[in-house]
Amino acid sequence: MKPPVTTRKLTTLSLLAAIALALYAVESALPPIVPIPGIKLGLSNIITLVVLWKYSAKDAFFVLLVRILLATMFFGQAMSLLYSLSGGILCLFSMLLVKLLLHGNYLFLASMTGAVFHNLGQIGVAFLLTSVPAVLVYLPFLLLSGLVTGLFIGLCARFTLRFLP
Repeated sequence: MKPPVTTRKLTTLSLLAAIALALYAVESALPPIVPIPGIKLGLSNIITLVVLWKYSAKDAFFVLLVRILLATMFFGQAMSLLYSLSGGILCLFSMLLVKLLLHGNYLFLASMTGAVFHNLGQIGVAFLLTSVPAVLVYLPFLLLSGLVTGLFIGLCARFTLRFLP
C-alpha cells in the first residue's frame, strides 16, 4: 500500500507549480529570443525537470498539468491548451524515458530530448488542426532550437537541484 501524500509534499509541489507558472508569465512578457515564431526558452520546464528528478513522474505530471491549466486560464486561449498539453506530455514522457533508460544520470540529455519532443508535439497538433503541410517548414528550426534551449534548461535544472534539500 502506498503512503498517502503528505501535506508537506502537496504544499511543496503546489509551490513548484506556482513557480513554474511565474516563470511562464515572465517568459511570456519577454521579447522573442530569435525572429522565428514559436521559439521560446521554456523556462517553466526547469521546474518540470526538477520535480521529475527529485520526486517522481506522477508528481512531475501533476505540476505540469497544474501549470498548463492555470497558464491557459490566466494567459492563453482555448487553443493554447491543446498545444501546451501535447507538447508538455510528450516532453515529460521523453524525459522520463531517458531517465529510466539511462538510470537518471543524464539530466542534460533528458532536457534536450524533452525540448525536441515538446516541439514535435506542438508541430503535430498544428498539422492535425490545419492539415497544411507548410507548418512542417518550421520543424528543422524548432528541432535545432529545442536542442539549444534544452541544454540551457538542463543547466538551469542542474543548478537548481544543487540547492534543494
